[in-house]
Amino acid sequence: MNRHVLTLDLRDDPAVVAAYREYHAKVWPDVVSSLQRAGVRSMDIYLLGRRLVMVLDLQDGLDLAHVFERHAASGATVGEWESLMKSFQQPAPGARDGEWWARMEQVFRLPAPSGTASDLSDPVRTP
Repeated sequence: MNRHVLTLDLRDDPAVVAAYREYHAKVWPDVVSSLQRAGVRSMDIYLLGRRLVMVLDLQDGLDLAHVFERHAASGATVGEWESLMKSFQQPAPGARDGEWWARMEQVFRLPAPSGTASDLSDPVRTP
């Protein structure tokens, strides 16, 4: 598995947070199919206040930047969605220059219980 955990903030406006929730309750079908075609196997987005955390798993061997470039270039509807979502967002504190969704650093992973097969063939990859 090729897992990535990313974060950013929504703009400081309750209406923006509400709109973001509404759009994600009914994600446009073209956006979903584009993400899947680009190699995203699963994606979850969590919200706490204005902070978003995205956990996504990519098809093995794919590069995160390439996947998002392919997705963004897949058509006008996807471009419209991405522009709309970006209008609600801002980089989180600590994001690198030019980084929108900032990569989070893994600092802990619960080891498999003793006597069980651990999943060492499936490490979480960090940048």
